[in-house]
Amino acid sequence: MTTPFQYEPGSSAGPVPPPQCPAHSMGIGPGGLRRLYGPEAETDPAGLYEKLRAEHGTVAPVLLHEDVPAWLVLGHSENLHMTRTPSQFSRDSRRWRGLQDGSVAPDHPLAPLFTWQPVCSFAEGAEHERLRGAVTDSMARIDTRGVRRHINRYSNRLVNDFCAEGRAELVNQFAERLPMMVMCAIIGMPEEYDDRLVQAARDMTRGSETAVASNAYVIGALDRLVQRRRAAPAEDFATWLVEHPAGLTDKEVSEHLRVVLIVAYETTTNLIANVLRMVLTDPRFRARLSGGHMTVPEAVEQTLWDEPPFTAVLGRWAVGDTELGGQQIKAGDALIVGIAPANTDPAVRPDLTLSMEGNRAHMAFSSGPHECPGQDIGRAIADVGVDALLMRLPDLELAVDEDKLSRAGNFMSRHLVDLPATFAPAPQQEIDEEPLPAVARPRTHGDWVVASPAVRGAAPVGRVSPGAPAAPADTASAEGAVIPAQRSGPAKVWRAVVRWWNGH
Repeated sequence: MTTPFQYEPGSSAGPVPPPQCPAHSMGIGPGGLRRLYGPEAETDPAGLYEKLRAEHGTVAPVLLHEDVPAWLVLGHSENLHMTRTPSQFSRDSRRWRGLQDGSVAPDHPLAPLFTWQPVCSFAEGAEHERLRGAVTDSMARIDTRGVRRHINRYSNRLVNDFCAEGRAELVNQFAERLPMMVMCAIIGMPEEYDDRLVQAARDMTRGSETAVASNAYVIGALDRLVQRRRAAPAEDFATWLVEHPAGLTDKEVSEHLRVVLIVAYETTTNLIANVLRMVLTDPRFRARLSGGHMTVPEAVEQTLWDEPPFTAVLGRWAVGDTELGGQQIKAGDALIVGIAPANTDPAVRPDLTLSMEGNRAHMAFSSGPHECPGQDIGRAIADVGVDALLMRLPDLELAVDEDKLSRAGNFMSRHLVDLPATFAPAPQQEIDEEPLPAVARPRTHGDWVVASPAVRGAAPVGRVSPGAPAAPADTASAEGAVIPAQRSGPAKVWRAVVRWWNGH
């Protein structure tokens, strides 16, 4: 089988538009493929997804940085199939043909995202079970009540820094800081928290010229932590990984800490900023929140549908020649999980203005064996943090017109640059100076749902007539007319949320 791409890096196949050609400003690269980077991709990703969907269907050929070809999966059911079928689409980046033939350089701007490491996110089979088991077992030891108190304490400390001013920039002064403060406490290195760590964590996922150096800075901090915990164990996530029966090496421990820290930080920072923007700008949310008809967790879930923290994730690599969404995929091809386009797939959301309340079938945390294991930590930070902010500053208002807000990012995430807000100056709140509670405490079974597995038979959402039987959670019709069943029933979810909220 020949490559489905008309252009391969380093080849002469496909015309290259001259510099003055309008195609450059439209994000068109060699071979006529659309670039998933550059001005168009960064300023209007939703528009780019729709162009790709119209031109290619549910799976589209695109170009990554340095015009490296890949497949962007746009369809909801196609993304579910890809993420749930590791026998066809592996997370092992060493399968990438571009790496094997040298067309993708080791210092590629996205190298921190795809360079193989001994972590569960790049493993399959028994090795994946060993490594992921160490992560999920360690997460199961996190005490929900203790973490909730950490989040509330840190949130109020941050609010104290600006509450008397009557105005704040909520991205820099709140959304970017709270997740790192909490994650450093959970992992076991609160002393490492500073602005440099925050900047490095954001920079390393953006494909910038300094991404590799930022990655090295973060790894250095984590390597030091692992050495400390080998010598002096403590009740924290790093120690639990070090001491886990799976017998992780120092390298495996530090790399898993890196994955947990960076993914939780980036997703939660974007999630908090996006939830706050919706609360401040969308009349539906502000009216319902102030009227008591919508909880912050419900606002978080709607945001996960409309503005997921990660818009797309590289990646999967084809194990062999196969077909997906009508496209011929060649062994070694790179594929991108299209989170944002899957969430807006017209086959499952024909009307994007409708509320998705009670439905958690979005792709915000991926799916399958590599579904994000720390998603509930991110939800907790956003839920408690936003609630604490609104409790302290109930009259919070956007300081500029919504169209003045700016965003930046790359194909992975599109984040708010700033979110200026005003409010009536408020006094600082006295923060309890007693030691923060430990993150490890005796837990009641069922406090923390680490994953959200699909529940067969739950009511699907989409073009389904009332009373119609639910489709299986991992299947879809030929037209992709239904969303897979919700990953947990509303009543069960609500009971779990109430127990968690009360600290039981």
